[in-house]
Amino acid sequence: MTPEIVIAGRKIGQSHPPYIIAELSANHNGKLETALKIIEQAAKSGADAVKLQTYRPDTITLDSDADEFKLKGGLWDGRTLYELYEEAHMPWEWHKPLFEHARKVGIPVFSSPFDATAVDLLEDLNAPAYKIASFEAVDLPLIRYVASTGKPMIISTGMADAEEIEEAIAAARDGGCRELAILHCVSGYPAPAEDYNLRTIGDMIERFGLVTGLSDHTLDNTTAIASVVLGASIIEKHFTLDRNGGGPDDSFSLEPADLAALCLDSKTAWKALGNVDYGRKSSEQGNAQFRRSLYFVEDLEAGAVIGAEAVRSVRPGFGLAPKFMDDVIGKRVNRDVRKNTPVKADVIEGWEF
Repeated sequence: MTPEIVIAGRKIGQSHPPYIIAELSANHNGKLETALKIIEQAAKSGADAVKLQTYRPDTITLDSDADEFKLKGGLWDGRTLYELYEEAHMPWEWHKPLFEHARKVGIPVFSSPFDATAVDLLEDLNAPAYKIASFEAVDLPLIRYVASTGKPMIISTGMADAEEIEEAIAAARDGGCRELAILHCVSGYPAPAEDYNLRTIGDMIERFGLVTGLSDHTLDNTTAIASVVLGASIIEKHFTLDRNGGGPDDSFSLEPADLAALCLDSKTAWKALGNVDYGRKSSEQGNAQFRRSLYFVEDLEAGAVIGAEAVRSVRPGFGLAPKFMDDVIGKRVNRDVRKNTPVKADVIEGWEF
């Protein structure tokens, strides 16, 4: 039996459709109204859950302009970590109205906490699950604290090697987590598809024995959909109302039409996997008549020997299969037959096949 977890009543695992998480991240761009609209649009697009990030700049970094606290290159070149997180963070007073709005529109919401106080806030809001962000996968005390809530946990493994993933899993188990999933991830923003090495997903499933998914930072849905074929049960993608919105995460996030396509196409890919089945499929039944079969192409009287020139393999498929051609030739017919009629076993003397 394949492993599975349950979040807000939804079963997640390879026996169930992919679980699609819309990551709101910093795409609120400082406006509660935008965050509310993102949640509403995620529900309309068919996502299974919305994920937030719960931190304050002082709980995730230090207010320092020392060189090691400055970003170099990429989207946020030259800014300090504190400045970035001050702009990107979601005020804690927003969480309650966001959770309430999510319940109103019918979509579960949970979050990535970045310290114990964030966990306490989310527990007060009865978050149904927790996500450990890739950069926090090495924060084993945080993982143990989240595990102590008894809620399902998803750990993203970006930048973590196999040993660090094992340590994170052990910390979760030691802390009391019983429903655990891990996500293959590349912590580039955006990340090129060729960095993903999706065959790792199958190895993770075999190695760790957990529900496994993908946190995808590529710019389209190809990588995410391909991951389903390789066993991914969860797909997480950043989601925004407008990729040109100017926020720190907007440029590598999906817009509503993209998210709707992901929700539909990933589930189609999952359905297409099916089971090992060599039998005739329901959609093929009506076309079986168009296969080749053996037909008489000459009139023959009862007792006549069937010559090679008297039988052909043609469409449609109402006669004996073509593989019986050599067995038919040289036999006698036991009654009159007419050309353009199917070769049937009951018109051939001594037919024993």
